[in-house]
Amino acid sequence: AEEWDNVGLLVGDPEREVKRVFVALDLTDETLELAIKEGADFIVTHHPLIFKAVSRVTTGDRVGRRILKLAEERIGYYAMHTNFDIAGMAALNAADLGLLNDEPLEVTGVDENGEPYGLGRVGELPQAVTASAFAETVKRICGLERVRLYGEASRIVKRAAVCGGSGRSLIGDALRAGADIYVTGDLDYHSAIDAAADGLILIDAGHYGTESGFIACVGARLEERFADLEIIRAPISQPYTLM
Repeated sequence: AEEWDNVGLLVGDPEREVKRVFVALDLTDETLELAIKEGADFIVTHHPLIFKAVSRVTTGDRVGRRILKLAEERIGYYAMHTNFDIAGMAALNAADLGLLNDEPLEVTGVDENGEPYGLGRVGELPQAVTASAFAETVKRICGLERVRLYGEASRIVKRAAVCGGSGRSLIGDALRAGADIYVTGDLDYHSAIDAAADGLILIDAGHYGTESGFIACVGARLEERFADLEIIRAPISQPYTLM
């Protein structure tokens, strides 16, 4: 995990036995109520509910309200954020897009075998396609009705980069890596049009769209490793409505 991040067991007793685990992307009020309804005694999310220092825990704010509810229901809560981005999300996004010979987009460290790891991935597409055709693939994989494409839609692309979540800070890395097209979320207008002017096509598939695969991936890993646990997955549901 990155130094600024807050991951691991954030609420609960580390010695308490758990049987039913609820996996979601975020711990919203709706997610928590659904987990309680499902009889979960443990919740795993990607984004941490407790990110900054908490000076008080009351029902007066959303974080305190959820912490109190977790405690009242005796539900343990675990978050894996940038640690999963590096150890799971990057490879998951690359595999979903079919990237070949992929490597980290931003190297953050080296493992015990001397192999670099980090945020995002960049690699070759199985075959050259137009940016608009690739955008259709992204829509299908992310379960989206539409995405934002910055740059020439008819341009042929062969080398692609991807970073789940908010990947604006890695635009420079995508350019240096020779990517023709970059898939991420939360792009701001000026960063996107400037990158397009520099020759990089961008697809904004949203924060949720690029990371919702966490739910299925972590659910499958938990089932594989802990055969006695019952794993419940939150339904995939975009947190907004297209009007």
